[in-house]
Amino acid sequence: MRKEKPSRTAYKVALNILTLGAKPQMDVVLPNGIVDATERLLVASEAASERVVGWHRSPKMVSIYEAFDWMLPGQFEAFAYRKAFCEQQVRDGIEAGATQILVLGAGYDTMGWRLAPNFPDVNFFEIDHPATARLKAKGIKQMGQYDNLNLIPEDLSKRKLVDVLKSHDSWNPDIQTVIIAEGLLMYLPPSAVYDLFRQCASISGNSSRIAFTYIGKRADGRPDAGRCTGFMLWTLKVNGEPWLWSIQPEQIGQVLKENGWTYSPELAGQINKRGVEFFGTAKK
Repeated sequence: MRKEKPSRTAYKVALNILTLGAKPQMDVVLPNGIVDATERLLVASEAASERVVGWHRSPKMVSIYEAFDWMLPGQFEAFAYRKAFCEQQVRDGIEAGATQILVLGAGYDTMGWRLAPNFPDVNFFEIDHPATARLKAKGIKQMGQYDNLNLIPEDLSKRKLVDVLKSHDSWNPDIQTVIIAEGLLMYLPPSAVYDLFRQCASISGNSSRIAFTYIGKRADGRPDAGRCTGFMLWTLKVNGEPWLWSIQPEQIGQVLKENGWTYSPELAGQINKRGVEFFGTAKK
């Protein structure tokens, strides 16, 4: 990520959600209230102007996204399915007894803010790079802060997750937890991905689950972004947020096993891939 600047990728994902809200029939996929909440957050935090969010909620912007969808087939709509997948994992986890939710690299995601008042006995934690997290916190303050929503500005490349959470008295490493790593792992080097899985296992109790998305790997060892892989990897690198980790789907189970988790694809139901991203789930 570009040092000391809010994540450009997180910003683009948020705008994508707004545009998906203007696409017919996507309302049955997108989590309830996510589009309006995302607009409020972007404007309240001053990450985007009312004019920008208004433009991105227009049918014309839908046409623009669809015109470029050939580069990453299905990826435009994939963000809706990704949000729905993560939120369903949180809801299912809470129903199964989880009382703690941790979202890593939360960006401008509004799930915690939307769910916190509905689940007052569940503590929601979000961690992101300070440049993004502080901007988001500004918006959340204006929208209304909830006591069970904890926004933590922290650069996990400089400080370990276990140490960050130890400094928060409300975090309990011994209880059932749902951990979300949405659109995050591909931006970390391999050693950091494996270490993050290990740390997540160590800071959560029995029956906890982790839900994540990842990029597949091509035969030549590069991340698989489809027909435009070379161009996409170049673009990401130029923007300062390159993909650093990818893996072949048949190998993910062993990686999880080696780092404290049991691969549990049944938790994801029928969803396992949308666009260029695979969806994964694991339990302790």
